[in-house]
Amino acid sequence: MNVIRFSDLIAAGKVAGQRVFIRADLNVPQDDNGNITEDTRIRASLPAIKMALEAGAAVMVTSHLGRPTEGEFKPEDSLAPVAERMAELLGRPVPLQRDWVDAVSVAPGELVLLENCRINKGEKKCDEGLSRKLAALCDIFVHDAFGTAHRAEATTYGIAKYARTACAGPLLAAEIDAITKALANPRRPLVAIVAGSKVSTKLTILQSLASKVDGLVVGGGIANTFMLAAGLKIGKSLAEPDLVEQAKAVMAAMAARGAEVPIPEDVVTAKTFAAGATASVKAATDVDDDDLILDIGPKTAARLAAKLKAAGTIVWNGPVGVFEFPAFAQGTEAIARAIAESVAFSIAGGGDTLAAIAKYGIEKDVGYISTGGGAFLEVLEGKTLPAFEILSQRAAG
Repeated sequence: MNVIRFSDLIAAGKVAGQRVFIRADLNVPQDDNGNITEDTRIRASLPAIKMALEAGAAVMVTSHLGRPTEGEFKPEDSLAPVAERMAELLGRPVPLQRDWVDAVSVAPGELVLLENCRINKGEKKCDEGLSRKLAALCDIFVHDAFGTAHRAEATTYGIAKYARTACAGPLLAAEIDAITKALANPRRPLVAIVAGSKVSTKLTILQSLASKVDGLVVGGGIANTFMLAAGLKIGKSLAEPDLVEQAKAVMAAMAARGAEVPIPEDVVTAKTFAAGATASVKAATDVDDDDLILDIGPKTAARLAAKLKAAGTIVWNGPVGVFEFPAFAQGTEAIARAIAESVAFSIAGGGDTLAAIAKYGIEKDVGYISTGGGAFLEVLEGKTLPAFEILSQRAAG
């Protein structure tokens, strides 16, 4: 994918003295008192900011936070806690400007954080008037928020359309490189793990991957629907019987290419959905009518682990069982450990996936951890993200 990269502009000496507008993803979790509970996204935004400051730019940064009502400023929607934390991490003041659409005063070598961009009227609908005003604030627009790359909003798409120069920041560029490596130019075999509660939420992803991957591992409630499609009984497990035909179609598409969707040969069941429920390992053919399937069994986990260790590229989205409950976490842990031990290039994304990676401490053993949940899923669906589209257009002139 051809886009202008911020690092290339800096290397070419085109940033000094310029007004640089960075769209970051600073949408951090907060407690009821507004205190930041986890600052990964703030830390991830710092490389682009430091690059711009060190290059002698006048730097503006903005982000959305939460779900504010456009045109209505409320204290709980403010980026003030973000500004405070960013100042601590950078070791310098980070002033916060509230009304900024019409003018921002910032000198080269200085940094200002612009208040929650989703408060601006027209942000979500990518209003042309707003977009042009934002573009007029800067000489260089830097998109560095992959988590918003699937949204065509004023600060993610409109400004990129009208800014004098529009480029990808280091975070976004890294996502582009990882996605290209995993899906556009993968080392084979390419194995994808797609898990979750419902086939319906990921059907288009499954259909898209069925034409690309050499192995498609399904987990969670999705696997239960595929078990039904394979003629197995699943008791009272979560599934979508009305999507069995679509599951069969995915399996047939894979089979036609000499690929497969491995169906569990054993499972871990319980009579109730609870952390303290008694777990029973059963052959997939022996599931009782009152059983809930809450994890893959050890034989299935070992078979899948072997496939992952032999893979050239792995795409991972979703735990394969209810890993929040210790009795039903072994399958997801086995998958996680196998990915960590594999020589394959691995890319992982999605909130539950990131939680599993953190739980098993394999962050350093995953090739790339994507920070954008919705954006990551849309890439797996085969969609062209609006941010990638407009940056490619601008790079092409």
